[in-house]
Amino acid sequence: MDSSTLVLVDAILKAGSLRAAARIAARPAASVSAALDRLEASLSTTLCQRAGSGLILTLEANRLAPEIAGAAALARRLYAAQADPFASGVRLQALGRFVEVAERGSIRQAARAMMLGQPQLSRQLAHLETALGHRLIERGTDGISLTQAGQSVRETSEALLQVWGQISRSSEDRFRRTQATVRLGSIMPLGYESEIARQLARLTAGWMATHPRQPLFVSSTTAEELLRGLKSGVFDVALLDTEQLPADLEGARIVTSPLAIVGAGGNDIAQALSSRPIALPSPRSGLRLRIDTLLDMTFEPQQRDRLQLLEIDSIPVILNLVLHHGFVSVLPLASVASIRPELHNIALPPDFDMHYWLCWPKSAGRPDAGMAVLDAIRRATTPSPV
Repeated sequence: MDSSTLVLVDAILKAGSLRAAARIAARPAASVSAALDRLEASLSTTLCQRAGSGLILTLEANRLAPEIAGAAALARRLYAAQADPFASGVRLQALGRFVEVAERGSIRQAARAMMLGQPQLSRQLAHLETALGHRLIERGTDGISLTQAGQSVRETSEALLQVWGQISRSSEDRFRRTQATVRLGSIMPLGYESEIARQLARLTAGWMATHPRQPLFVSSTTAEELLRGLKSGVFDVALLDTEQLPADLEGARIVTSPLAIVGAGGNDIAQALSSRPIALPSPRSGLRLRIDTLLDMTFEPQQRDRLQLLEIDSIPVILNLVLHHGFVSVLPLASVASIRPELHNIALPPDFDMHYWLCWPKSAGRPDAGMAVLDAIRRATTPSPV
């Protein structure tokens, strides 16, 4: 890490815009953007997301902003009045080596302690003086002594290195945790009593007992986002609702659930679906593909065009529309029965059963993650011997 990166990113976080920060720093926008990329890479986290001509700070950026501002203020304090902290960056490693020389009072002893060549260290000190605009040390027969500016730079460098240590320490912990974490993406459960929610709860509880040093991160989203996440590496493993696995995935079917039309009386499927507005997820979900098949088989194109459809990618909201606002929907029967047993339903034929697959890419970098999660699911769902 270097001082100019800290100063530039502080300007970005305060201005909320790359262009505004570039104007403040009198630097090209590309240089400002590159500084943000460097700090994000160093911290293993995203600080800003582009939104039009501006930026949206992440929660982590808001948490780190005061510490980054403190580090930037210390970095600016290093420079002489005529030096430009935005343009002339010095590596924190160089500051640490200067502090080591100051503590030992000898370039030779410091070089030996850091296993560096004395000429190399001398050149680095000279470059540091040039970049900061200060003469830092005076050489003598008994070693070196600090100038007044050198003493100030030493104190500021020690404070800056301490602040950077605090910032980067949490990043290192997060990086180690991220490297060890198995990331499981799942379709969105119907509710806390749904079969998927129960499966995930049993899985995570069992996982903690059998993998205490390997965290399991679970995130719910649509089937389309899960497939994209598997391909991009966002997820290691995914729980998908699909009839068949895509050719580039492997895994196992873990649950099959019948579907039912819920929210309407009688037993006539066409009447139930045409008498009320239908709340359904978007085509990004596997469940929607099943519903579309049902609608195509039940209605002629002209009839289907007259249906009232409301797309919502939130199963709990869909269920609330059914329970309290006169909508119908097509949902997993077991989940509906566990949440609201008295809710009238029309069970669909087995051809419409919903299949849930635990899957992972065939060419995954961590091929054992999927099998480990699958084994944990099977252990969690196998009854204990009496």
